[in-house]
Amino acid sequence: MNFKHSICFLLILLVISCHSEKKTTVETQVKPNIIYILADDLGYAEVGAYGQEKIETPNIDLLAKNGMLFTQHYTGAPVCAPARSSLLTGTHMGHSYIRGNDEWQRGEPGDVWNYRKVAADSTLEGQRPLPSNTITIAKLLKQSGYTTGMFGKWGLGAPHTQSIPTTMGFDYFFGYNCQRQAHTYTPLHLYENEKRFHLANDTVAPNTKIDKDADPNAVESYAKYTQPYYAPDVSYEKMIGFVDSVKEDDPFFIYWASPIPHMPLQAPKRWVDYYIKKFGEEPPYIGNKGYFPNRFPKATYAAMVSYLDENIGKLIAHLKATGKYDNTLIIFTSDNGPTYNGGTDSPWFDSAKPFRSEYGRGKGFVYEGGIRVPMIASWPGKVKAGSTTDHISAFWDVMPTLCDVAQIKSPDTTDGISFYNTLVQNNDQKEHDYLYWEFPEYSGQVAVRMGKWKMVWKDIKKGNAKVELYDLDVDIAEQNDIADAHPEIIEQLYTIIKKEHRTPEIDKFKIEALEALVGNNESVSSE
Repeated sequence: MNFKHSICFLLILLVISCHSEKKTTVETQVKPNIIYILADDLGYAEVGAYGQEKIETPNIDLLAKNGMLFTQHYTGAPVCAPARSSLLTGTHMGHSYIRGNDEWQRGEPGDVWNYRKVAADSTLEGQRPLPSNTITIAKLLKQSGYTTGMFGKWGLGAPHTQSIPTTMGFDYFFGYNCQRQAHTYTPLHLYENEKRFHLANDTVAPNTKIDKDADPNAVESYAKYTQPYYAPDVSYEKMIGFVDSVKEDDPFFIYWASPIPHMPLQAPKRWVDYYIKKFGEEPPYIGNKGYFPNRFPKATYAAMVSYLDENIGKLIAHLKATGKYDNTLIIFTSDNGPTYNGGTDSPWFDSAKPFRSEYGRGKGFVYEGGIRVPMIASWPGKVKAGSTTDHISAFWDVMPTLCDVAQIKSPDTTDGISFYNTLVQNNDQKEHDYLYWEFPEYSGQVAVRMGKWKMVWKDIKKGNAKVELYDLDVDIAEQNDIADAHPEIIEQLYTIIKKEHRTPEIDKFKIEALEALVGNNESVSSE
């Protein structure tokens, strides 16, 4: 071979090598896995990374240390079902089909709150279903090649309807279909896809009190509330099985909608014992505010949060052991602020710090304590470790964000703005001009946030026409109503209400004063 031919041969080899290397790079490049962890009723400050001082959450805190902490993230609504609807559909409460908790009744009204009757008749389970053509995050990710799984609490449909996880975009589901069934952590059954998964528990019905003659200070008086199978244990094992079942290099999406720390107070004994030792003696909760009685309510509540934290740590360790961690975006948040019933003591834990935690300011209400929630995002090599952002975002932003992560187009139906650029430290981050909430429950409420200004309009169904205005820059706890001093701001906020409210299709979600204010705005269509 002469010199000229040698040079040509080497050039050919170089071209082939470059082409081969490029082809290999494209073929081995996979979309990131996405794990979205939604705690239930976890307050803004109930994990250490957000200032909790009594409950220990080392794994969630480490997630924040390795990722980004959001200081101004909001839920879609201050209670379960509408918050989840906002999250999965990318719509705020002025446009969402589901705007409150609505217990499902098929045909003639049934006793949907009777636990034993529901156990015998699956048609009594569930909440208001989403329309069959609803676009969800799971549907979008599944269509783009993701294997999708959901674990925990659904609350957006009922068995035998068009709205269960496996018809709303999830390849696999394990957990509670119905929110009411989640009022015990040792249920008679969960669901695996469309079928009941029976547990060998002899469960007492929710709200059952201790025996009449039992000593409320004796631990043995509460023995019947402990059963062999703790639902979060079973659900966690199913989730790990799902992770292992996904083929190598195939991306997966997990929506882990943990029921913890929603009531009732039930937690593994080892964790309860840990906090009994830490907190010391405390009076029992006798069940006068719903759910199950509990001998050590504060210790058990803390135990629930630490148990969830422990499982998050175990999941991350499993991802690392299987080589999936480095290509996984993990988001941790909560569906609304801290609760006030079932034996909890949110003010004692200062659960919503720096916001107020008591009834009227936490769960169920559109003050900051009810709707501002923790959010942490971790993504090795993408999200800067130990970073914090003041970017204002909400649940309806999650859909466009995850579409950007998955490199797919976000649908026009979303009210959200992607915060992807915030995650990856790109300065080209679009901002909301305002955020809007309306909530038909707890006497009817509306909230608007516009920059530093926050309007709260409560007790609407009781005839209240006076709105409150707060400057969050100087009054983050919303204690000084300055509405009378700023009529021009109030007028702007009323304009936003008129723009963002659409008459709901479900009569139960209507707030008549809003209809009168807005006029003949077109209703949200499910067709």
